[in-house]
Amino acid sequence: MEANDAATQTTGSWSGGNKPLGASYGKMMMWFFIMSDALTFSGFLGAYGLMRFKFLDTWPIADEVFTHIPFIHGDYPMYYVAFMTFVLIFSSVTMVLAVDAGHHLKKGKVIFYMLLTIIGGIIFLGSQAWEWSHFIGGDKGAIQLNDGKIIQFIDAKGHQVKLEDFAAAKTDQRVRHTSSKGIWNVSEPALPPVSLEQVITGFKAHPDLQLRLEKIDSKTKEKLLVPHQDAGSYLANAKRVVIGANLEVNEYGKTLFGDFFFFITGFHGFHVFSGILINIIIFFNVIIGTYERRGHYEMVEKVALYWHFVDLVWVFVFTFFYLV
Repeated sequence: MEANDAATQTTGSWSGGNKPLGASYGKMMMWFFIMSDALTFSGFLGAYGLMRFKFLDTWPIADEVFTHIPFIHGDYPMYYVAFMTFVLIFSSVTMVLAVDAGHHLKKGKVIFYMLLTIIGGIIFLGSQAWEWSHFIGGDKGAIQLNDGKIIQFIDAKGHQVKLEDFAAAKTDQRVRHTSSKGIWNVSEPALPPVSLEQVITGFKAHPDLQLRLEKIDSKTKEKLLVPHQDAGSYLANAKRVVIGANLEVNEYGKTLFGDFFFFITGFHGFHVFSGILINIIIFFNVIIGTYERRGHYEMVEKVALYWHFVDLVWVFVFTFFYLV
């Protein structure tokens, strides 16, 4: 009698049995993982937001950084990033359709929609790799001052000018120091295509050029410009030529912007890569009939939870980095 009362009391208080809240153990564990990972991303984005607010008047403007499309020359701010976002969100839709097909035990449709999901993930990851490559390789170049600030060069139409387009011709051949050349056991990064002296000399020979500072005008929301005749004091404090971006400096402005970009988008990209691998494994299990023999496609639902989470995180990353 006491045993029956205990069983009744346990069932009444929990009422979950082997599937608390109507979810299997596997789904519950996936939800626990998603919640912990969401806290991790929240910390990263919170740190980014804090630094962005602290350096609000000198933070790089996304429309001036992400302006390129593969194989197409021109200024197209945010177009390619918007395409990447659309592809990832669409892959979430195809994942929903795969789960729904699994509920109806339609193996062929599960295969088809999971294949579309995998292709979408690969396109997004490839696009992110291209964006990283372009961000690291640089576009037009800039000059870093002694205080660490970045200045760019603008033509009369307000467009940024590539350093090589106006720099003076080389007068000597500079050799990069490596372990086999120069001082013993001393090496240095790859040399920029133009030297600081070439840039300054070329700038003086082009009176139509002006400087663009890191500082943003609070009214126009655009970076401040320095006329050609007033640029001497800035160029006198020039330290080095900067091409592209790394963890120490970047041609787009505040170094912290590049640090956060690499870390947060790289961390998200790792999640996308992991999701693609898991999707591929589940995809081949669907093909060989593993879940059909089990009589359910719960594994597809589990990986779908992860994939939807990755997509949702990108919406926040996209908003923080590209829109705000």
